[in-house]
Parts: sequence; C-alpha cells; structure tokens
Amino acid sequence: MNIPGHVAIILDGNGRWAKSKGMPRNYGHTAGAKNVETICRACHDIGIKYLTVYAFSTENWSRPKDEVAALMLLLRNYLKTCRKTASKNNMRVRVIGDRRGLDSDIVETIADLEEYTKAFDGLNFTIALNYGSRDELVRAINRIEKDRREGKLDAGEDISESLISSYLDTFDIPDPDLLIRTSGEQRLSNFLLWQCAYTEFYFADVHWPDFNENELKKAVEAYSKRDRRYGNVNEDN
Repeated sequence: MNIPGHVAIILDGNGRWAKSKGMPRNYGHTAGAKNVETICRACHDIGIKYLTVYAFSTENWSRPKDEVAALMLLLRNYLKTCRKTASKNNMRVRVIGDRRGLDSDIVETIADLEEYTKAFDGLNFTIALNYGSRDELVRAINRIEKDRREGKLDAGEDISESLISSYLDTFDIPDPDLLIRTSGEQRLSNFLLWQCAYTEFYFADVHWPDFNENELKKAVEAYSKRDRRYGNVNEDN
C-alpha cells in the first residue's frame, strides 16, 4: 500500500459530537484533544512520517468568549501533556501560526516544547495554532519585504515560488500528500492553501472524536488507490 508521507487533518465536529451526546461543546473539545494522541500513535504505526493538525484558526477568536477561554485552558493542559507524549513516542513537535496572538505563557511553553523535542526522530507532529493560510502568506510577504529593506535579500531578485515557500511557517516541512477533514464538511477553511496545491483530499463523515485508527486506515487506503498526478502530467486533456 502506498503510504502518504505527510497527512494533514482538519479536526472538525467536536461541538456537534458533544451535542449529539447531550453534552456542552467543551466536552467535545476535551475528547477531541485526547483523540489527537491516539491518531499520532496510529500515524506512527502505519508509517506516516509527518502529521499536521488544524487545532485553532485565526477565525476561531470570533467564537463566544467562554468557549475561547476554555479552548485556551485546554491548549495549556494539552501542551504540557504533549511533552510527555513526545518523550514517550520519540515525537518531534512543531507549532505553526502567528504566536503574537497567543498569551506569553503559551508562547513560552511552545518554545520549550519545540526545543525539547527537536532531536526526536519519530513522527514529525505539527500543530496549527492561531493559524490561517492567508495570514501566513501575508506574514511571509511582509518578512520578505523587511529582509529586502535590510539588505538580507537582493532588491532586484524576483519573487519566486521557492522564495515564498522558504518564508512560510512550514518552510522545513514537506507539503501534505493527503488532507483529511472530519465531520462531513468539504472545504479547506483557510488551512494550508499554498501547501495543498497538489494534495489529495479525503472527507470523513465521522466527527473528530470518533475518528479512530480504523478511520485513518480507510483514508490511507483511499489515498493509496488514487493515481497521483502533478501539473497535468499524465492527465487527460
């Protein structure tokens, strides 16, 4: 079976999962956070090298204040747990997104987690926090212009795809081979727009807390059956 090297997942449906059980939305977010560890372990067992999850978007700040506060508390607890999980599973952890929008203690915890796990060579696990793909591109272009003004880049150099890619949050991560979205929704929601130019999509009908190892294997099997084509090569005109 052809195993994707990099899988990206939009973790959708936590609130609806909780509602279906007569529970508050935060109950679903807690269950969803626990499921991340399950899928990290499953990815490693299957042979997937990179996993990126969409945990909190730039748009999520518009949710009710009490829900955002609960999500931030959950995030703090998860990052602490993630250190133990990473150590146990030899997992390298990265975080992408605009950290300027996060509280200082969260930023410090992220930096500590990345430093602590940087030498681990198991699953490469990336968490997208306060992340939006359009925001990422704007930040990348602003950094390019700043480096040009400061003489770090040749002012006459044309903007190229490789230059832009090198300024993205994912500059040291390969593009996803497979993107999974749970809960039946079929849109990207501002996630890895640049990186997913040639990514295969898979939409699962189950909510994220119910997305288990068997569901992951179904997605990988579907991916494996597809004829991967790039830039119209081998495509019928």
